[in-house]
Amino acid sequence: MDALKVKEKFFNDRDKIFNDESLLKDPFSFCVKWSLVVEEYIQKVLKGIKLDCAIASVGSFSRRELSPYSDIDIMFIYDKLDGEEQVIKECVTLLWDAGIEVSSTVREFSDIQKFQAEDLHAFTQFIETRYILGNEKLYHKWNKKVFESVTEKSQHKLISDFFEDVKKRHDKFGDSAKVLEPNVKFTAGGLRDLQVVEWIYSLRNNLLLTSQEEITQTQNFLANIKKDQVLIPRAVARLQESYRQILNTRNHLHLLSGRKNDRLEFIYQEKIANVMGYTGDGWHNYMRKYFEAANIIKRFLVATVKRYEEELNPPLSNFLFIELDDDFSLKGKCIYLRHEKKLSLSTILRVYYYRGFYDARLEENLRSQIIEAVIDHEDTQQFEPQSSVFFREILRLPRNVGKTLNAMNELGVLGAFLPEFKEIIGFFQPGVYHCYTADEHTLIALNNVEKLADETSVLGKLFQGMYQKDVLFLAILFHDIAKPISLSGHEIIGAEIANSIMERLGYGYEEIETVQFLVRHHLTMEQVAFRRNLNDPSTLNSFAALFTNSELLDLLYLVTYADLSAVSQVVWTQWKSDLLNELYSKTKTMIDNRISGHDLLSLNLKEIINGSELYSENSFKEHLESINDLSYLKHFSTEEINRHIEEIEKGVPVSVFFKEEGTFTVVTIITRDSEALLSRICGALSINDLSIHDAKIFTRKDGIVIDSFNVSDFRTGIKIDDNRFPKITNDLYLAVENELQITKEFNHIKSKWWRIENKLFKRKGKIKISFEKHDQYTIIDVYSPDRLGLLYQITKKMNELGLSVYFAKISTKGDDVVDSFYILDRNRKKISLDVYELVTHELTQTIEEML
Repeated sequence: MDALKVKEKFFNDRDKIFNDESLLKDPFSFCVKWSLVVEEYIQKVLKGIKLDCAIASVGSFSRRELSPYSDIDIMFIYDKLDGEEQVIKECVTLLWDAGIEVSSTVREFSDIQKFQAEDLHAFTQFIETRYILGNEKLYHKWNKKVFESVTEKSQHKLISDFFEDVKKRHDKFGDSAKVLEPNVKFTAGGLRDLQVVEWIYSLRNNLLLTSQEEITQTQNFLANIKKDQVLIPRAVARLQESYRQILNTRNHLHLLSGRKNDRLEFIYQEKIANVMGYTGDGWHNYMRKYFEAANIIKRFLVATVKRYEEELNPPLSNFLFIELDDDFSLKGKCIYLRHEKKLSLSTILRVYYYRGFYDARLEENLRSQIIEAVIDHEDTQQFEPQSSVFFREILRLPRNVGKTLNAMNELGVLGAFLPEFKEIIGFFQPGVYHCYTADEHTLIALNNVEKLADETSVLGKLFQGMYQKDVLFLAILFHDIAKPISLSGHEIIGAEIANSIMERLGYGYEEIETVQFLVRHHLTMEQVAFRRNLNDPSTLNSFAALFTNSELLDLLYLVTYADLSAVSQVVWTQWKSDLLNELYSKTKTMIDNRISGHDLLSLNLKEIINGSELYSENSFKEHLESINDLSYLKHFSTEEINRHIEEIEKGVPVSVFFKEEGTFTVVTIITRDSEALLSRICGALSINDLSIHDAKIFTRKDGIVIDSFNVSDFRTGIKIDDNRFPKITNDLYLAVENELQITKEFNHIKSKWWRIENKLFKRKGKIKISFEKHDQYTIIDVYSPDRLGLLYQITKKMNELGLSVYFAKISTKGDDVVDSFYILDRNRKKISLDVYELVTHELTQTIEEML
């Protein structure tokens, strides 16, 4: 057979399937059709070759769930491999020549025991094969040996290994079914979660799930559990539809990528939604359906794990049953329904109260009944006043509040009880630095604040001393509840929604007013801490004026921590923690002692002066007084300050220091202020492939500046190697002396940046320029997607506009930045209102050119 002709025909048949719109609407039919075509061509190509082995498909190929660019895995099965290597090589070569790019493994019977003991993933292939050609008798003998090798003891070990493997996979790819850019195969709720259950079912029942019918393995598995009454029919239907949804996403993801790609990034979400008929912003609805499907699959996996764990452990004696009330009993750590009963919403909330109080779980039949009851409740939408009582009791539990609410959300109970919360389930906003959907983020925030019960930090002590924790929990629960209505101003609308819900729940005026305040201001504390000068009396006075008492400040600090710590693993940094703590401590002192920001800063300066042994030295004293910025003393150690003084006294034009701090390298530059200095320094750092994460600018009265930058390598995201310091130092020296052709260098490396920027920064995002009035300065906030060299271009443009930067805070959030600048014009005056439009236009245009 002519390999080229076969290859051409194979590709033609493949392309017909890949472009068949009717098939693409039905992922099961698509995968079966594609798998059968591959099987057919393997049989054609290898026909006539004398085989002493069996060739079987494995993995997604054996399941007949091949997505367009899935691996085509085959296994050569021998009784004993003895000099057959040439035949195997010939088969693989023929297949590749025909365009069928198989991945092959060779196994013999002795491998069964070996891999069962040593390699879970390899052994999994043995219980998931499908005969293609060769010695069929040998293939059946192989299957018999595989299942005979699984003893009761080894079965328990394999199932336990599967559970451990699930945990490791979820740790790596995300243990939430609501990760915003999930791996459709490996993230929690992905395809692999259901496949694991299939493998366990196969082991427990000593059977291959492959079927001679033209259906996928998953369809066959679901038909089996429906027949075995593991789930009721409509639960099986939900599970099959959920798997279909995610498999369909995977098929389209492969086709749009033109390769095997299982990471559902933002750029592909919108494209897939459009292909599936979700137009405009409808792709948000598509992703909601995706998250709902993933949650159903994850939920089924969790239920399966619990069920098998129960079977693996010896049963508890009935004497250990504790009657909780007429409806529920507790046995060990599991809650059971004592008799058949139609579950109302108030009954369901009651059992969740018990779940939280005893840190127990719900028996699987009870879980199933709750799921069905919730679906029935959504059809009637009847409000039961008694349910409010149990919900309030859940919020007042001594522990496990977040855990309980999360469990309620998993089965749809939280959305059924709070229709307003249901609106944020599966909701997200790409272009913002969140990693989770709004509901998942909210529940992680609740869990994080509860964990403070075991900490000795300032936040820990605040939480432990909090009397009305339910008010705190409600504020966290409602802080993002209005996002589906409007991202802009969601904190204001959210406060009104909180009022409506709390009135319905029976809370009093003071409690409602407190929660409204916290929801309305849940962004305020971070905005002030991360974007404003915390040694500016005006800033401190404005912030402190928000609070009628220090208890409100305590609550807002906890809400802010909960919100930020639940965004993503990289957002809550030590730097941000320190800034929030500094703002909290200063404001607390002002409120408790009834003093102004100016009084506080003067008091702090006196304390530092009196506590410093070096302050008696004239040079040290003069240096500090000339800077007049307390944050300088907090940012640098006494040893570092002495080095600064030494360098300044030497009269050298430029001094550069490097130090490691966490995952950053801190670069400090000391020189005399000059026109466009900040822009030139940022340019010098940018052309050395450095990302600037934040900047601190200190200026002495004599014009000496001490600028400090937290930087990292933009490609690796880690601190800089020492061997790069000399080049960076030299470029900074040239930049300060205005001898570095930054624009030329910048344009020179721009082509290199563009080749990798698409990998680093995936979203175009939105640009916003805002202005805030201040006693001495005009404050400009620049919101933008991050780009390499962005800070250089912004400060360069500011200089061209005749604006001088006196203070800056650079805040990077994933792919986004919020940069704040305290500005005066060249006459050292605030910018007039009629210049705002020009500045906005020029800065926006500069950033858009970079995007």
